[in-house]
Amino acid sequence: MSATDLPRSTPESQGVDPRGITAFLDAMEAAPDIEMHSLMVLRHGQLVAEGWWSPYAPELPHLLYSLSKSFTSTALGLMVDEGLVDLDATVLSYFPELDADVTDPRSRSMRVRHVAAMASGHLAETLDRALANDPVDLVRGFLLVPPEREPGTVFAYNQPCTYTIAAIVQRLSGQTLVEFLRPRLFDPLGVGPVGWQQHPSGRDLGFTGLHATTDALSRLGQLYLQRGVWDGERLLSEAWVAEATSRQVDNPLEPNPDWSQGYGFQFWIARHGYRGDGAYGQFCVVLPEQDVVIAVTSATENMQGVLDAVWAHLLPAFGADALEPSPAAGALDERLAALGVAPLEGSAAPLVDPEDWSDRRLRPGPSGSAQRSLTEVRLVREDDRWRLVLFDDDAEISSGIGTTSWQTNLVETEHGETGVPIAVSGGWTDDDTFRADVIFLETPHRLELTASRTSATFDLRWQTVALRAGTLADLRMPRGQQGSTSAAFV
Repeated sequence: MSATDLPRSTPESQGVDPRGITAFLDAMEAAPDIEMHSLMVLRHGQLVAEGWWSPYAPELPHLLYSLSKSFTSTALGLMVDEGLVDLDATVLSYFPELDADVTDPRSRSMRVRHVAAMASGHLAETLDRALANDPVDLVRGFLLVPPEREPGTVFAYNQPCTYTIAAIVQRLSGQTLVEFLRPRLFDPLGVGPVGWQQHPSGRDLGFTGLHATTDALSRLGQLYLQRGVWDGERLLSEAWVAEATSRQVDNPLEPNPDWSQGYGFQFWIARHGYRGDGAYGQFCVVLPEQDVVIAVTSATENMQGVLDAVWAHLLPAFGADALEPSPAAGALDERLAALGVAPLEGSAAPLVDPEDWSDRRLRPGPSGSAQRSLTEVRLVREDDRWRLVLFDDDAEISSGIGTTSWQTNLVETEHGETGVPIAVSGGWTDDDTFRADVIFLETPHRLELTASRTSATFDLRWQTVALRAGTLADLRMPRGQQGSTSAAFV
């Protein structure tokens, strides 16, 4: 199962021991707090292993959260290469209309390279303060937050830094990030449809919100591994790649070992190589010494646990020479083809009185009322099968229910073109209780729903909570280059 035309090889022919990949899969599936969605491993430019945990699939985009930052960094690099942005120019010089408003000397001295390296001089995240200063113009709101230290001297992970980079690119190009990157990056790399969530001002967010496939992550990593060259064509300057992926600022106070090795231009320096990463376990790991790219999507708060398993199992598998073919490769292929997220199983129908359930309007229970915008749930009987229908403020989202496996609505929604792609598994646990898990297939988010016939109510729990407020209809890739402005900003 694949949606990529990257060149392929067996692991052994590229000096990769398939037993190391199998051990990594074992470790991930044994971890109770890590849910894997996809894995791609490239060695010497060859795809040696790929797998998707069903119902996730190769062609489905995935919300990348802060891994979006590395794509924004690449857009900045392209602007620098084209002579349109000077890293040593002040941020304020690109927003002259704000000159009279921004009076703090540190804010006025902040350079583009400082915000690219999360070294604005602030000691902590400024997003809430920036929004409080100006909810419409986030760059202005950010520059009105005085840095506590001189820019360039201290690291603080800070969303408005990346938003400011994105705003500079979009202002100078007159395009969204998706529009700017399409002919310069996405098309040359062979990347298919992407979508980027937007600020209500119409700017792509930059620091989060990009939806792209695992294949797109692997291609970005391979471009950087090849120092900006793709298919013999230079897309990024070697100087930019070197600078972006080297330590620009120290961050020894970060608590986890792979987040305390320094920071480049929107890339983390790791114990091995460098990477882009995003909330809930989205990774693009580049290992120059081993000539390897590893792309992962997942749903976990234990991101260090994923990297620990990469270092423990995958890293030792990358040898210097080709290996003899072994039965382990065939077993690995079978394992990768059979990956899946465990479904929630239940009875395919109520034990008694199906009509008491059919089309009954279920309202939020004590906890359900506080979860996003889900206002009503219905179970609709369709001959001998059942359909789950979710109603929120803006949309009606539905799918058949898989009782021993996942059932998706991908055909009905034309893979998300006409609706929100979901997968549903579940069923009845007794005559009064129905349970279902609902995966929002273009995100790392899963909704756990429990409904009661007696009280005609439902309760919800999110396995991972979306980091931007909004409706259920926002849990998908924005279609079209204009993205989506329907969700609240935070």
